Amino acid sequence: MKVVILAGGLGTRLAEETEVRPKPMVEIGERPILWHIMKHYAHCGFDEFIIALGYKGEAIKRFFLDHSALHGSLSIDLASGRVIARQESPEHWTVHLVETGLESSTGGRLGRVRRYIGEERFMMTYGDGVSNVNLRALLALHERYNRIVTLTAVRPPARFGGLNFDGDLVSRFTEKPQIGEGWINGGFMVMEPEVFDYIQDDSTNLEAEVLYKLAAEGQLAAYRHEGFWQCMDTLRDKKLLEALWQRGDAPWKTW
Repeated sequence: MKVVILAGGLGTRLAEETEVRPKPMVEIGERPILWHIMKHYAHCGFDEFIIALGYKGEAIKRFFLDHSALHGSLSIDLASGRVIARQESPEHWTVHLVETGLESSTGGRLGRVRRYIGEERFMMTYGDGVSNVNLRALLALHERYNRIVTLTAVRPPARFGGLNFDGDLVSRFTEKPQIGEGWINGGFMVMEPEVFDYIQDDSTNLEAEVLYKLAAEGQLAAYRHEGFWQCMDTLRDKKLLEALWQRGDAPWKTW
């Protein structure tokens, strides 16, 4: 199965980083968050990717070109310019880098990569969120319910510490707990090709239009993921993910 990753947005809430590069290229542990997402998929056996490019897409192209050409040891014939890689890349991936427009919405970007998918089931996620979601279990639930789309439902991490009260006294303080109620769309979806019937043009919003309609028609299922999930919307999120990686406590590192 192919994996579509939406990587074309402006990332305005992370402007400190995205003025010079697209959000999927913001680094965690000296590797783009996009690479982290792909490593998890590949670890689960999904290693053909379709990256929907937009804002500063050339930076993503450059990363993969350099990653392929500069990994490991090289021999260079200076007279001819011939380069021989002396070490095989650890990533045996096929990566399709597809321009999907600067102004396209999320559904529009998905629609633009249709020709790379054909009439096959595929996976899709966003290029700014990491998780240790069990992709095989997600796929099994999708097959069980046979709906057009199955998304991964997550409980977003709380931004602030949680308090339990005993009268006016605090009986328990929890530092930034996973909230106890409210599920949100965490990405990491499985889709049938019929989803393209719900995409009108580049302006179609995947969440507000496509998923909304699918839910109303009973064609949207959800895999409830109780484990780790974190998006990287702000500089605070980036620093959190970097701290987890640096202390060797990155739950999304499944490989």
